[in-house]
Amino acid sequence: MITLFGLAGSGKGTQGRALAEIFGWRWLSVGEAIRQTNEYDDIINQGNMIPDEDVIKMMGKQIAKAEDEGFDVILDGYPRDAVQTKWILENMSGKLDGAIILEVPKEELLERLALRGRDDDRERASIERRFSIYEQNINEILPLLESANIPIRRVDGVGQVEEVTARLVEVAKEMNPNATEQEKDVNGGEIEHSYGE
Repeated sequence: MITLFGLAGSGKGTQGRALAEIFGWRWLSVGEAIRQTNEYDDIINQGNMIPDEDVIKMMGKQIAKAEDEGFDVILDGYPRDAVQTKWILENMSGKLDGAIILEVPKEELLERLALRGRDDDRERASIERRFSIYEQNINEILPLLESANIPIRRVDGVGQVEEVTARLVEVAKEMNPNATEQEKDVNGGEIEHSYGE
């Protein structure tokens, strides 16, 4: 299991899906899971975070389901804070192979967010608040992962999507030596093994 971190607009979703398809893993996005319910819309649009207990329950079920079905997991934006990180370290000891941080300058992130046009990307104040919360949380998450000897790698998220994917593939292989690239299906596409529900 590898977790992918990055600020909003860094490409976590795109790259998480790509890695899932390349390696035959299950992509699990906390952001996607939250957006698929309408329960938290007001909280998200204000740039605030969902209660930890709700996120832990939601993601715990999805991770367990993926493992029961025999899939390795690529986590997209989870854990989001120290509480969630401690839960993973306490309840999934030995399962987390590493953490990858996608790094993209904020100026480029703002341009990307403006282009994708999601409701929670329209308010500059909301975006800045999300950036601030992420930075505060990642500064608490990383020491916890380091203390548990979880490998952490920073990857340049700037460039063509395929270029960033290639960088991530190499890091993922280092973290999970059992990772093998899937063969193409008969239509020439990657075999789909990802979902974000």
